[in-house]
Amino acid sequence: MTNSILNCIGNTPLVKVPFGSKAIVYAKLEYLNPGGSIKDRSAKYMVEEAEQEGKLKPGGTIVEASSGNQAIALAMIGAMKGYKVIITAPKIISREKLTAITAYGAKVIVCPAVPFDDPRSYHSQADKILAETPNSFMPNQYKNLKNQEAHYKSLGPEIWKQTNGKITHFFAAAGTGGTVSGAGKFLKEQNPQVKVLAVDAATSFYATKGHPRPYAIESMGIDYDSPLLQNNFVDEFLTVKDEEAFGMLKTMAHKYGLLIGTSSGAVVFAANDYIKQLGKDAVVVMIFGDSGRAYLSKGYYS
Repeated sequence: MTNSILNCIGNTPLVKVPFGSKAIVYAKLEYLNPGGSIKDRSAKYMVEEAEQEGKLKPGGTIVEASSGNQAIALAMIGAMKGYKVIITAPKIISREKLTAITAYGAKVIVCPAVPFDDPRSYHSQADKILAETPNSFMPNQYKNLKNQEAHYKSLGPEIWKQTNGKITHFFAAAGTGGTVSGAGKFLKEQNPQVKVLAVDAATSFYATKGHPRPYAIESMGIDYDSPLLQNNFVDEFLTVKDEEAFGMLKTMAHKYGLLIGTSSGAVVFAANDYIKQLGKDAVVVMIFGDSGRAYLSKGYYS
C-alpha cells in the first residue's frame, strides 16, 4: 500500500528468458513501471530535482521534446503534482503513445521528422515554447545529466542486487545515453569486468558518423552528440536495422509471452546474436524499456 503512484516507479521484475543458450539470460521488465516505460525513472528524478532546486515552482508548466515514453511519464507526473505539461513529438510517434499522453491531460504538438537543428523539429519547437511560457521548466532528457544520474542511483543498483552481483553483460538501447551510461557506470564500479553493450539504430547520427538516415525504431537511436553518453562506461556499440528489431517482436510475444516495444526488439536481436559466444558462467541482463501495447496499431505482432 502506498500514498502515491510515483512510489511505484522502479523495483521492476527481472525475468529469466529461456533462449536455450549456455549463458543465463534475464530481461528487466521496465514496461511494468506505472507509466509503462523506463522513462518513469528519469522523469521523476529530474522533476523532483528541479523542485528542490527551485527551477520548477507550484503551478508551473513542464515543457519537453520526446518521442513518447518520456512524454507519457511527464504527463503522468504532471497530473499527479498539478503541473501543466506541453510535449513536442516527432511525426513517427505511435498512435497509442500520443493517446496516452493526452489521456493524462497534457498538450501535444506533433512536428515533422527533420534534423535536430531545423527550426521545425520537435526539439527546436520545445525550446521556442519554453522561451514563450512563463514559469516553465524543461527537464531536457537529451542534455540534462540528471537523466544519467537517475539510472545510476536506481536502475544500476537494482540490477546488481537482483543478480546477487553476478551480472557479466548488460544490454540496453541507447538514445539519450542516460540509461546505458548511468546504469553501466554503477555496474562497472561494482565490477569493472561487467561488459556494457549499447544498442543503437544502424542509421543513427552516431552509427553513421554524422550522416544519419531515417529509421522507424522508436525510443532508441543516438541522433546527436550526447553529453550523457559516456563511452568509457560502454564496451561496445551494437547496431540494429529496423527489420531486425521488428522481426523479433512477434517471436518474443508468441514464443515467450513477452509483448515488448521496438527498442526492446532491437536489444533482443543484438543480445541473441552476441550470447552465442558466451559460456555457462555468463549472466546477461537485457533492458526491456517499454511494452508492445504502445505499438499495436503498427502491425508488428501479427
